[in-house]
Amino acid sequence: MNKALQTLVDRGFVKACTDYDALSDLMNAGPVTFYVGADPTGKSLHIGHMVPFFAMHHLQNAGHNPIALVGGGTAMIGDPSGKTEMRRMLTVEQIKKNCASIKEQLGTVVDFSEHPEGGKGKAVALNNADWLNGLNYITFLREIGKHFSVNRMLTFESYKQRLERGLSFIEFNYQLLQSYDFYILNRDHGCRLQIGGDDQWGNIVSGIELIRKLGGPECYGLTFNLITRSDGHKMGKSEKGAVFLDPELFSPYDFYQYWRNVNDADVVRFLKLFTFLPLEEIAQYEREDVNINEAKDRLAYEQTKIIHGEEEAEKARTAAKAMFNGANLGLVGREGMPSLVIGKQELETGIGVLDLFSRTDLAATNSDARRLVAGGGAWIGDRRVDNPKTLIDSSYLDEYGELILRAGKKRYFRIIVE
Repeated sequence: MNKALQTLVDRGFVKACTDYDALSDLMNAGPVTFYVGADPTGKSLHIGHMVPFFAMHHLQNAGHNPIALVGGGTAMIGDPSGKTEMRRMLTVEQIKKNCASIKEQLGTVVDFSEHPEGGKGKAVALNNADWLNGLNYITFLREIGKHFSVNRMLTFESYKQRLERGLSFIEFNYQLLQSYDFYILNRDHGCRLQIGGDDQWGNIVSGIELIRKLGGPECYGLTFNLITRSDGHKMGKSEKGAVFLDPELFSPYDFYQYWRNVNDADVVRFLKLFTFLPLEEIAQYEREDVNINEAKDRLAYEQTKIIHGEEEAEKARTAAKAMFNGANLGLVGREGMPSLVIGKQELETGIGVLDLFSRTDLAATNSDARRLVAGGGAWIGDRRVDNPKTLIDSSYLDEYGELILRAGKKRYFRIIVE
C-alpha cells in the first residue's frame, strides 16, 4: 500500500475506500489532488469536525495537494447527513463571515502558504459559492439532475434516517450539489480523491459516479471513522457543550483541560489522530508501565499547541499543573485560566454567590449555580460556599486581589477586580 495511505490506516483514520489498490497505485505514480469540504454553519468548527483535516495534514506532508473546500454555497441548503432535523437557515452575510473564520482555523493544521517547504503538497482554499450561487436551476436539472436516481439516493443511510423524521426538498438536493462540487474540482483542478467522515460515503460515491457519467477519469473516495469516546459520548462534546476551536467560544484553558481529562482508554488513540507526533514516539505511551497522566498531559499540550499556539499551550499547562498540585496560584499560573473582569465597587457592595457563578463558565444559570452550591461543589479560594444566599465581597479576595472560583475538583475560573 502507498506509504501515505498506510500512514492514515496506521493512525486509525480509515473506515472505507472505494478502491484501495487503485488509489494506492495512483498515489505511488505522483502527487494526487484531493479535497475535504466543510460547511460554514457556524463561526467555528469544533474538534470533531477536524478529523479529515488532520488526515489532510499527513497527506500534504507526503507531497499530495489538498483543497480545503468551504461550503459557502451548500451552507445555504444544509447537509442532512448525520442530522436528525433540518439545519437553521443562515443569511448570506453570516455565511461569508463564517467562511473567513473557518479558513483561518483550518490553517492551524493545513499549510496554505504560497511556497510550501520540505516537499509539502501545495494547498488551496476554495469556496463552492463561486460556482453554485450562479447556477441556473433548470439547466442544472437538465445537465446534472438527470444522472441521479431517486430510488438509489434513498438507499443511502443519510437519507433513510431523515425520512423517518421528515426530509425537506431543499435538503434532498444536497447530494446533487456536493457531487457537482467534486465534478468541478476534478474538471478545473484535477482533483481525483474526496475524503471525509463515514457519514459522507453516499455523497462521495455519487460524486464519483457523476464524474464518470460526464466523461471524467476514475476518481476515488476515502472515508474516516466517526470518532466517539470510549464512554460512548460524541467526540468534541464537554460539560460546556461543543469543544470549539474559536477561543472566544471555548477558551484555550478549557480546551487544554478537555484533552487532559479524556478517558485513559482514549489517550493513545487520540495521540495518533489529533497530534502530529510520530507513531514511534506515541508507542512509548502504549507500554504497561506508562504514567497515564504524563500521556494525557502530552496529548493536551500537543493538541492545544496545534490549535491555539505554543504560548497559549504553555499558559494552560502551567495553570493546570498549579491547580492540580494545589499550589499557590501565582500570576503566571493564572494566565491561562478563563477569566472575567468586575469592578471593585460592585464587589464592595457584595455579589450574590449564585449571580457570580452564573456569570462564569462554571454555571450556565442561577439554577445551575444553586445546584452546585447545594451539592457542596462551589469554592472561592480555599473556602467552600454552602449557602446560596451568601454575598461575596472583598473579604474573599486573595493575596493578588482576585477571586479564584472552583466548581468541583477540576473546573476553575478567575475573577479579576479593577
